Amino acid sequence: MTDPVEPGLFAPPPMAEQERMVEAMLFASATPLTPADLAQRMPQGCDAAEAVQHLRRRYAGRGVRLVRVGEAFAFRTAPDLAHLMARETVETRKLSRAATETLAIVAYHQPVTRAEIEEIRGVAVSRGTVDQLLELGWIRFGRRRMTPGRPVTFVVTEAFLDHFGLESARDLPGLKDLRAAGLLDGRSAPAALDAADGDADIGAGQSELFED
Repeated sequence: MTDPVEPGLFAPPPMAEQERMVEAMLFASATPLTPADLAQRMPQGCDAAEAVQHLRRRYAGRGVRLVRVGEAFAFRTAPDLAHLMARETVETRKLSRAATETLAIVAYHQPVTRAEIEEIRGVAVSRGTVDQLLELGWIRFGRRRMTPGRPVTFVVTEAFLDHFGLESARDLPGLKDLRAAGLLDGRSAPAALDAADGDADIGAGQSELFED
């Protein structure tokens, strides 16, 4: 004859305690957890799914909510408060000499084709150089030339002008101005500036080469 089992000896903990268990596991987990995942870690007889629902109601309307992600659950910041968690950072990116010269050529000779950039620089323009300037938003594609092959042109953007405090590309400083300000010397002057001398009428006499 076996001894009678003491009532409540193996009874699951109260629902409030089960909620605390679920809360602790979800806060500590780096990934969403399913009720089955939670149940594996809880004492026998616990109802993880019910505990999750109780916990969801408890967190309703608060800064952190318990949300469903597929079949799993996770704590997430309330959508209307997400802006409080945003963090803006300023990333400083230094342009390579090739990118600097290419940008100068586009600025002083726009609209200009890749072939014209290469002719002025005297070397081929890598795709990475152009892609970097496009990614920065400082140059963009212009209209195609109405010449054989209809090559695409490049021009500077409003973002470029805004970054350098210019109203238009015509406000770019001339070569003499840059040298007078000590920003250039005989060795560092980009070929683009030497070619344009900073005083050329940018784009003058080229409008008839483009399609409308």
